[in-house]
Amino acid sequence: MEYTGSNYEGDYKNGRMEGKANYTFPPSVETKYEGEMKDGMFHGEGTLFYSNGSKYVGKWENGIAVDGTYTFADGLEYDPEDWRYCDGYDRRFYTEICHGLKPAGRSQLTNRIPPRVIPEGCYDCGDGFYNPTTRVVTDYKNNFLRNADDDEHEWIVRTCRKGWDEHVGYQPQTKP
Repeated sequence: MEYTGSNYEGDYKNGRMEGKANYTFPPSVETKYEGEMKDGMFHGEGTLFYSNGSKYVGKWENGIAVDGTYTFADGLEYDPEDWRYCDGYDRRFYTEICHGLKPAGRSQLTNRIPPRVIPEGCYDCGDGFYNPTTRVVTDYKNNFLRNADDDEHEWIVRTCRKGWDEHVGYQPQTKP
């Protein structure tokens, strides 16, 4: 663990992680598992807590999640059979479903209230900010996450919220 930066607190059997455990991934990931382990793998009941506040409560078999429930940081529980969150028919965010729509004017741009302030020239790509000049994604605390390849760069530029207003300096056309 000293090589990976992760931390384990729990029982061992034959030199392997086994029994009740708390396993913390490297600090750059900030994800934690609390639950049962067997032969060094998640096995039995356990919960993965993610750095964004979401969690996955599930049953694991030999390191693979076989059943469980994912809950977003805002409390919305993912349901693949009855998913009513920002789908093709209802584009409201979960916070808008719970607390109603805001008065007419600028739309709510994210599920987070207030939305994150994106650094100038960057994009919010969901797990952090992306700088298209350096092609680097950093988390929201400005820690390095990854370098974006061409496909990810194209997707982020095409679909993600950007840190500048595209309408600044826009002058509507007037009829002569």
